[in-house]
Amino acid sequence: MQKAEKIKVLYIDDEPNNLVGFKATFRIDYNVLVANSADEGMEMLEKHPDIKVILCDQRMPNKTGVQFFEEITPRFPAPVRMLLTGYTDIESVINAINRGHIYRYITKPWQETDIRSAIEEGYKYFVTASMLSVKNEELQQADEELDKFAYSVTHDMRGPILSSLGAIELIRSSDDLGEVKEVMEMMEKSLQRMDAFIQNMHEYYNIKRGELQIAEIDFPSLINEMRELFSVGAKLDGTRFDITFHQDGAFRSDALTLKIILNNLLSNAFKYQKKDGDSKFVALEIKVAAGNALIYVRDNGIGIDDAHVNEVFNMFYRATSENVGSGFGLYNVKDALRKLNGKIHVNSKLHEGSEFVVEIPTK
Repeated sequence: MQKAEKIKVLYIDDEPNNLVGFKATFRIDYNVLVANSADEGMEMLEKHPDIKVILCDQRMPNKTGVQFFEEITPRFPAPVRMLLTGYTDIESVINAINRGHIYRYITKPWQETDIRSAIEEGYKYFVTASMLSVKNEELQQADEELDKFAYSVTHDMRGPILSSLGAIELIRSSDDLGEVKEVMEMMEKSLQRMDAFIQNMHEYYNIKRGELQIAEIDFPSLINEMRELFSVGAKLDGTRFDITFHQDGAFRSDALTLKIILNNLLSNAFKYQKKDGDSKFVALEIKVAAGNALIYVRDNGIGIDDAHVNEVFNMFYRATSENVGSGFGLYNVKDALRKLNGKIHVNSKLHEGSEFVVEIPTK
């Protein structure tokens, strides 16, 4: 039997000859671990959490096989549990099967073909159960995100609408041109907030639903696009925008996903500048070498409190109320990087600024 990785099997029996015989019979096809007591079996599980199948004798001193499986189930639920037993213990075995503590039983004396068949079937069950567990976790996460999404849509989109409607009423009742202008600026900010939220939702679904279009990345063109997108706003806000770039070798990836990453990181860097800060700057640095792209986005803005650093990539999480954000941007960045097998790390100090470091491998 050819396998990329042998199935790791734990065999527990208080009879030394049985342990020797089992290991000698199955060591070529499986990664066999043996233990001569329930306590030693527990130690093996602690040392080898990747054990897939456990076979345990029912009649052992101090603790039966059924008792051992009942004990390990809360801590080690994943391994498939099988009991070796004689016919005289069949009632306790049936009870253990009904309570879910064992997958199946094998009568003693065991036959090589029975053990081999049991291990193979047990491993298939283990793989299926593991996949179902992962899918269940994904569904739970999706359900939680859907709840947050529904709340945020009603909150973040209705807020600007209500603000704009209130502003319209103020304009209708005001004859002061200065006041009208001020109210219109408030309306503009509300509508810009809604537009940013809608754009982030669009990016979110592009990442979730879209397939990657892998091609060689033209970084100079991509950088120029970012420069044109942010330079005017940077100039109006008095923020210096520095870009440095070095490339050694070709790099392949998905251009749209890279744009989403850069756009969100740079947008945050400009958005969360100090309002009355001196010498404000945002720096973009890209290094491409040895099949990896390193992207640095630095700023000297308001920074992130240590208590919030580990939360900023969560959906709808806002680390500050100084500027209005959708809570989507950095979540989209992390989700995009997941599709590209990339990584991100943030270094930040409150009131001093932030640095986001992204590493993406070529495709």
